[in-house]
Amino acid sequence: MVPFSFQSEEMHLVGAAGSRGCAIYWPREQALLVADLHLEKASYYAKGGQMLPPYDSRETLERLAHAVRQTGARRVFALGDNFHDSEGTGRLDPHARGMLDALTRALDWVWIIGNHDPDLGAEAGGTRVAQIVVAGLVLRHKAEKATGLPELSGHYHPRLIVSARGRRIARPCAVRSDNRLILPAFGALTGGMDAADPAILSAMQPACAIDALVPATGRLIAYPLWRADA
Repeated sequence: MVPFSFQSEEMHLVGAAGSRGCAIYWPREQALLVADLHLEKASYYAKGGQMLPPYDSRETLERLAHAVRQTGARRVFALGDNFHDSEGTGRLDPHARGMLDALTRALDWVWIIGNHDPDLGAEAGGTRVAQIVVAGLVLRHKAEKATGLPELSGHYHPRLIVSARGRRIARPCAVRSDNRLILPAFGALTGGMDAADPAILSAMQPACAIDALVPATGRLIAYPLWRADA
């Protein structure tokens, strides 16, 4: 776990450096925050004839359970696009269903609704909300400019993309500004958007500085993405 600060709150990026997404642990709230799980994405595409290995939900939930054990979290906030579509809960295989049921029963679990799963049903377990305010921070799926509170969100699947020694390197990252924090996608079958993409930079405004936060072998790299004109 790699610590950083957001709105004077200590947060931790949770997850190994590499191509997989990270979660955020909020110690004061004993809360694990994850975004864009996109559970049952493979089975969604299978319905249309595009066959993918049907194990993405298992992998995502196994990684999530490991993050819970690693942090000792007692609460989980899933920041939208939890399933790839609102019918995904009905396609979970028995193993994945058992894993999800165990997690939602053992923890104070809150599903924040996203654009992919607007009609997520009660069979998912936990509590479903459009957004929620926790200790003065609003948690929602997609960043909103017209808000008076600092916010944490997902939706954009940010990745830091850089070129080094002739190689293109892409790593999931969080994106932080003065009062907004966008989480990377956590799901096993989620792609990513360049953290410096104009859509992400626009979503972070107004801001004085915007950085990509990437864990790297026990330390945090804060990579500058944008700075306001002096």
